[in-house]
Amino acid sequence: MGLMEARGQAVSRQIQGYVLDTAQMKVKDVSVRLTSSLDTLTTTTSDKGFYSFKAVRGTDIRISFSMLGYQIVTKTVPSYDHSSFVLMPNVILTPQSSLIEGVYVVKTIPVVYGEDTIQYNMDAFKFRSNSLLEEALKQLPGIQVSRDGTVYAQGKPVSSVQVDGKKFFGGDVLTATRNLPADFIKNIQVIDYYGDYVTDKGLKSEESEKIINIVLKEDRKRISFGQVTAGGGTSGRYIGSVGMNRFDDGQEFSLVGSINNTNTSLFSFGSPSGVGDRERSLFDATDFVDPTDGVNNIKSVGFNFADNLAENTSFSASYSFTRRDNVTTGNSILQSNYVANLISNEESYQTTNDDNFHRLTAEFKHQFKNKDVLEINPVFSYNKVYFGNKRWRLINNNKVTNHGVYQDTSYQKNPNLDVNILYAKAFSKPGRKLLGNVVLNFNEQNKLEDALDSYVSIDSSTSTPTRSTFEQQYFIQQRSGTDGMKASVSFVEPFSDYSMLELRYEYELTDMTAMRRVEDKLKSQETDGFYFVDSLGVNYNYRFNSNRTGLTYQYTPNKLFRANVGFAVQPITLTGYLPREDMRYRYTNVNVVPTAGFRWRINEELDWGIDYMGKNNQPNFLHIIPVRDNSNSQNIIVGNPELKAEFSNRINTTLRKFITSRNQYFETNFAYNYIANKIVSDKTAVAGSTIQETTFKNTDGYYDLKWYYLFNTPLFNENLQLDFSGTADYYNNLSYVNDRRNKTKQFIYSQSLQLRYTWSDYFESMFNGNYVLNNASYTWPYQTEITAHSLLLSGATRGYLSDYVTLGAEMSQRFNAGYESSFMNNNPTIINAYLEVAFLANKLALLRFQCFDLLDQNKNMGTYSEYIGNDLYEARNNRLGRYFMVTLNMRLQKYPKKK
Repeated sequence: MGLMEARGQAVSRQIQGYVLDTAQMKVKDVSVRLTSSLDTLTTTTSDKGFYSFKAVRGTDIRISFSMLGYQIVTKTVPSYDHSSFVLMPNVILTPQSSLIEGVYVVKTIPVVYGEDTIQYNMDAFKFRSNSLLEEALKQLPGIQVSRDGTVYAQGKPVSSVQVDGKKFFGGDVLTATRNLPADFIKNIQVIDYYGDYVTDKGLKSEESEKIINIVLKEDRKRISFGQVTAGGGTSGRYIGSVGMNRFDDGQEFSLVGSINNTNTSLFSFGSPSGVGDRERSLFDATDFVDPTDGVNNIKSVGFNFADNLAENTSFSASYSFTRRDNVTTGNSILQSNYVANLISNEESYQTTNDDNFHRLTAEFKHQFKNKDVLEINPVFSYNKVYFGNKRWRLINNNKVTNHGVYQDTSYQKNPNLDVNILYAKAFSKPGRKLLGNVVLNFNEQNKLEDALDSYVSIDSSTSTPTRSTFEQQYFIQQRSGTDGMKASVSFVEPFSDYSMLELRYEYELTDMTAMRRVEDKLKSQETDGFYFVDSLGVNYNYRFNSNRTGLTYQYTPNKLFRANVGFAVQPITLTGYLPREDMRYRYTNVNVVPTAGFRWRINEELDWGIDYMGKNNQPNFLHIIPVRDNSNSQNIIVGNPELKAEFSNRINTTLRKFITSRNQYFETNFAYNYIANKIVSDKTAVAGSTIQETTFKNTDGYYDLKWYYLFNTPLFNENLQLDFSGTADYYNNLSYVNDRRNKTKQFIYSQSLQLRYTWSDYFESMFNGNYVLNNASYTWPYQTEITAHSLLLSGATRGYLSDYVTLGAEMSQRFNAGYESSFMNNNPTIINAYLEVAFLANKLALLRFQCFDLLDQNKNMGTYSEYIGNDLYEARNNRLGRYFMVTLNMRLQKYPKKK
């Protein structure tokens, strides 16, 4: 028995649906018979044509529907679907007119909602012929795709992708969405993923992540396919890519490569935000701008392999390499407000980044004869980066003005190895489970950096202004390493039909080392030798040690209700050691961590849940290095080795309502997070200068409140789809300025609307509206409030002039107001247009003429704002401007010969 089959045997499912006649009337008293490898169950439909089976076990599930005067209909539950809740498509009974039995499906239900899974049946949606998965995802209710390829499901970023239950390119999202054709896919399952071995009754001790499982159509499980794209355009723009894929009943092989300077990424390395990018907001998805700063030249190549080595053994591996050359120019303003001392730093800058990233992943799974399961997942990455940064600065306060240049260049190597080992012990008693998990991490960083700081200072504090110069040049050698280990053992024991206990032990150990040598190159020139600044050197060892023992009780009286309560004790120890000074730092604490939650399925279409969790967050390494880092003379950083670990307390509640008959879905979530021993900045202005010094301390009082909702519904008919979503976040941030406690209260509200219209097979359009309010207020040095607004309106349309010609256009208009800097309050208009012509047999070739940013305003779109403590920061980076381009895409497909 294979691993997937074994999981299917263990899952206890609830299966239900409706039976209708050809007039779409619900039919009662239909005999419904379910058989599986373990069960045989029978029932009849209610007055509303509804049937339900509870506690269904086993695989090879078949359901037959029979009634006198109607043809017998037989349905199957796919073997790969191991959801605990399955809502079957409507069954249509046809009057008996002959002795031929058959399956008659009039309509496919577009979306099926389960407890932890939302399934999109792709046959119920209309997609452009030959479109890739990324384009198809944009048309699914509750799913948004930003221009950089980040996928959001129900407001949360998707972290991993599987194809028929196997990770594709190590789970990389972009590689899957930009390579798999939409018409290969039977359905897409969006899963709240807690891990492969959560018990079937839902005992979950960690927060879930969003993953996507792509289920291929049966006739696409054995196929070779690929595509080749080449294009060139104005302003030196070019793109080229190739992808080759082979699927053969569980065996998968893929090879992809790309080269371009149009800011198009192929790999996201398993991270929704990609490497080196800022975190994206969900609401970036509604804009037609290119969200990548600077101009990038990207080269990438990768392969993926997956196969079943034996009946109970599977193996997969993937490798990817990306080289990203980035040049970014921009300008910024940073205002730091102290009492009677406003320090303003205006900068123009240029950064260059040459990032070479290798990533190798593997996954090995084996099920033993006694049903025990072993999984080993190693991930190795190697990052080599050259970084250059040159900044022209004007810094002033009331009396001192500095004008100069800060420049640093660095060369960095960073190898990293993660190994995840899991063993699941099988028992004959249903529900009993023993899991062991070990995670090992080995990380090293070697960095060489040249830092040059030079400026002219004019001091007007006296009657006669004085002029002075400052120059500093350091060569910094830094080597650091982080070795970590996390181990956990969990034993689950059911002691009644409705109750179970989990005993869990977790151990975490993290060792960090840092060595730093700083050479003063100006002094070295004077002494004709190497002059090292001892006060800036570091030789530091740090260890974080945590033990956590907990007990969780879960009560599940029926399929509609589940409650759990738990209690854990977690002693932690933080130690630091400076060998040179023979100084030791030590912090110990014992955290009491209660957990609680419940899930209540109020009826077949409404459920509600509440969870509470406690979690430790150890300090960032840069926070605790006990050294005075003045390589940037205007912003001195001093680590605090006596920092304590943060402890967060989070309460989260979610309400979901789905109306299958109307294809409507509503979800709302509210979360409260309080952090004890919050690590905050402690800033001081050096008297009589523009210099600021920052260190860190622990404090209490931080909390945040977050709320979101989303609603999807068709209007009038399924050709008109409406999506509403909104968020409201409140942050009570804390910081210290000149030893005074400062609160920054920030409120961010977003409201988004999307309307999609499809008219027959020849025309489709989309309209987006998005409003964002950002309000920040400060308590020190005096009451200050900043309110910024942003409104975005955008629309896109696509028309099919014939079966071979497509014309499309998209436009977005943004309105900004309330920001401090004039460059933040720009109102750009973005217009893109394209013409596509398909030719050759089966439209295997596609010629595309496109224009990006007709008005040449995207280059001014890279704006950012941040308001923390007594700081106001606003910046703008350059982006790609207008260009025209011609691309040719060739699809390659080979189906197996029919016998």
